[in-house]
Amino acid sequence: MATIDETIDVDVPVRTAYDQWTQFEEFPHFMDGVKEVKQISDTLTRWVTDIQGVEREFDASIREQQPDVVVAWSSIDGTTHSGRVTFEPLGPGSTRITTHIEWEPGSFKEKIGAAVGADDRQVKKDLHRFKEFIESRRTETGAWRGEVEGGTPVDRGTAATGGTAFPGGTPVEGGTTTP
Repeated sequence: MATIDETIDVDVPVRTAYDQWTQFEEFPHFMDGVKEVKQISDTLTRWVTDIQGVEREFDASIREQQPDVVVAWSSIDGTTHSGRVTFEPLGPGSTRITTHIEWEPGSFKEKIGAAVGADDRQVKKDLHRFKEFIESRRTETGAWRGEVEGGTPVDRGTAATGGTAFPGGTPVEGGTTTP
């Protein structure tokens, strides 16, 4: 199993960084090799990747999600892949993002790439592209402020935790919806 740990500081508030990260369908804008991510439900995403000519499709389940703190997932079919992204406020306008990813290289090409650190370099580049993306915008493209524990959405009894992160509107604090 290959393990990747990377950290980057971004010059936006923790809420902005976290909210953007919950917009999985936007990942192809800053993650090289991610061709498409579809949000199927609050806790299920469908991924299509093409990394170094190796195309994969798999579903991933959001296992843990706490606003402004963490998003964690694991694949449920197609490939062995899991990860955790944490968000740490460094001040009112700065956030540290830390990624921990585990995956099982399948092909010979993937095994060689992992052995020489190509996957580490790819995640580092993706984090830098995320930094450029969010810092140039200064605002998120949407938000999902719900919580997930053990793969199940948690209802805390407030309007801000209900709903979905589907295109066409996502709930944000106060129960309003962003387009």
